[in-house]
Parts: sequence; C-alpha cells; structure tokens
Amino acid sequence: MVETTIVPTRDLDVVSSLLAQAFAEDPVTRWVTSDPRGDVLMFRTLVRWAHHSDVAHDLALRDGGFAGIAVWDPPGHRVSRTNQLRAIPGFVRALRAGIRRGKYLEDTFSKLQPKEPHWYLAQLGAVEKGVGVGTALLEAGVARVEGPAYLESSNEANIPLYERFGFEVVQEVRLPNGPSVWPMYRRG
Repeated sequence: MVETTIVPTRDLDVVSSLLAQAFAEDPVTRWVTSDPRGDVLMFRTLVRWAHHSDVAHDLALRDGGFAGIAVWDPPGHRVSRTNQLRAIPGFVRALRAGIRRGKYLEDTFSKLQPKEPHWYLAQLGAVEKGVGVGTALLEAGVARVEGPAYLESSNEANIPLYERFGFEVVQEVRLPNGPSVWPMYRRG
C-alpha cells in the first residue's frame, strides 16, 4: 500500500492547482460556475485573500506526487475589509456570470458559522478519490486543532468521512436551483 505523507505548504500555486483538480466535479463548484477554466484562479483568490493566515496548509504527498490539500483557518480568523476588496477582481475574472452565486454562498454560510471560537476546515480535497488521502489530511488536521471545528460539506458522499472524525451534520442547506450543502460541527 502506498503511504500518504502530510507536510506543511504555503505554495499558493500548488494549493490552488490541487483544489481546482480536487473540486473539478464538485456539485457546488459547478453550481457556482459551469466553466472549470476559472477554477485555479477562483481557488487562488479564495486562499490568498480569505484564508491567508499564519497556519500553513496541509499538503498530501503520495507516490512521489501531490495528492491533496487541506486549508484550515484558526479560531478568530477574520477576513479584513481590505482583503475582501482585494479579492473582488480575481473572483470576477474567475467566476464571470457565477459571481452572484459565489456571493450568495459567502453571505449564506458566513451567517451559519458557529459564534464561539473554532477551527474552520475551509477546503479539503484529494486529487485521487478513495485511496485514503482525505483520511490522512483529516487525521493530521484533527490531531493539530484544539477545540471545536466546523466545515461545510459540498458533497453528500463525503459526510461519512467527516463523521468518522467526530463531525456531525448541523443542517442541510439547499442552494437555489442547485445542490445541497451540509454544515458540520465537531465539538472540541
């Protein structure tokens, strides 16, 4: 069996490329924009301006290559107004007509996040599904975090994986004319 190793990274090119690959067929990503050509820029903008913190991202290595990525925001992380404004041009170029849907996601899920301090698993994606990359990324992340954690699962098939690590579905949010998203919470 090939082992998955988790190492820290701050390489924005690697992070955004892996997320674009991992989320290429994600129901919510495709609801926001049907054109995958903007995915790398969308994730680059998201990670650079919304999830930039002192916490390095978890990079999964498998069989000599990049296999997946996890982006965690620490408790108390907030996106500054300046960074929100800096993100707009990237999102407009990446999402084009999907910009309204992207804004809807942000507005909806920012209101659903827990009020108490918590770790936020913003993105977790594996390039190759079903080989343990997601499990390895979650093991590394959950071992490091202290206290509660929160995520939004954009794919119902991933819920059992998150449940194995103590996350529980809080509710199901049906997007207008689109798929569902499942906010999940893990007590500390």
